[in-house]
Amino acid sequence: MSGARGVIVTGGTGALGRELVLGLLAEGHRVAVPYRRTGEWAALENAASGAPSLWGRRADIASPETAQGFVSDAVAWLGRLDGVACLAGAYAGSGTLEEAATGEWDHMLGANLGSVYASCRASLPHLLAQGGAVVTVGSRMAETGGAGAAAYAVSKLAVHALTRVLALENRDRGVRFNCVLPGTIDTPANRASMPRADVSRWTSPAAIARVILFLLSPQSAPTTGALIPVDGLA
Repeated sequence: MSGARGVIVTGGTGALGRELVLGLLAEGHRVAVPYRRTGEWAALENAASGAPSLWGRRADIASPETAQGFVSDAVAWLGRLDGVACLAGAYAGSGTLEEAATGEWDHMLGANLGSVYASCRASLPHLLAQGGAVVTVGSRMAETGGAGAAAYAVSKLAVHALTRVLALENRDRGVRFNCVLPGTIDTPANRASMPRADVSRWTSPAAIARVILFLLSPQSAPTTGALIPVDGLA
C-alpha cells in the first residue's frame, strides 16, 4: 500500500494476526481489530507498544449484525477502508463424520465460513467507495485431505469458493479477493498439540503474514481470485 491506509484484521490477536498487524503498523498503516478475549487484545497492544494507529473493540465477527456494527465504527475511526484480512477462524477434528461431536459442524461453519461472510458483507460497501483488497485464509489440508476433520475441511473449502465468487463479482468494481492456503502454522499451540510432529516443514506466522501484506498492497494488482499455497520451508 502506498501512503497510510486503513485495514481491518479479523483474528488479529492470534499468532498469524499479530504478525500481520505488526507488519501493517510498521508500514505506517492504521489497523482496526475485533477481538473476543481482553487478555489477547492487551498482549497485542503491548506487542505494538501502544501504537496510536491501532484500535480494537470486543466483537463476535461471525455475527452479521455485530460485524456490521464493528465495521461501521472501525471505518469511522480509520477514516477510510482500503483492505480487510479475514484471519479469524478455528480448527476442530474429533474423528470421522459419524464420530465427531454433534456441535462441531455448526461451530466450524460459523467460525471459518461465517466470519468471512459477515466480514466481507459488512466491508464491501466501504471498499467499493474507493477500491481495495481482501485476503481470506483457507487451508491446504482442505484441498488435499481432511479425513477426521470433515467440518473443518468443508468450512475451509467453502471459504475458497466464496473468495473466488467475490473476486468474480467485484473484479470490475475495483475490489480484489485472494485466499492464502497455509499448511500447518508453526505456533506454540500447534507445537503443544502435536509434540511428536516434524516441524521442519511448518510455516512461520511471519512468513505467511508477508504474503498477506503483499496481497493487500497495490503491488499485487491485478491478482484476484487466486488460491495461494503458503506451506513448506520458510
